[in-house]
Amino acid sequence: MKVLKDRPTRVADDLFEAAAVEGARQSRSAKQQLDHWARVGRAVSMGHTAARRRVEAALAGELPERDLTGEERAVLDAEIDAAVSEAARATSFGEVLAARGVTTVALDDDGVLTRYFPDGSTSPLA
Repeated sequence: MKVLKDRPTRVADDLFEAAAVEGARQSRSAKQQLDHWARVGRAVSMGHTAARRRVEAALAGELPERDLTGEERAVLDAEIDAAVSEAARATSFGEVLAARGVTTVALDDDGVLTRYFPDGSTSPLA
């Protein structure tokens, strides 16, 4: 087996925290737990079993979720959760709302509650 050096990788905070908790329960480091999950996920994603094809059909809207087994629904839910999490991380909701003319409120870089206007201006809230 060829051993490769670990490469620096960014991991979402929520995944790292969950890996640290689950890793402690399984006597693994957070990195080892992430590696384990990645290998399990890879095996599930690459498996082209009848069950995997059914899950993919449900994801594509070609098969009703109610027709899946309990295990298939669990995989479907995990796929949907991962897709939603990735989309949420990749989306700047402030920019989307500003483009629609919506004023938003959020913490600025200094932790001050600030109003963000669609024109790009801001004002701290008292």
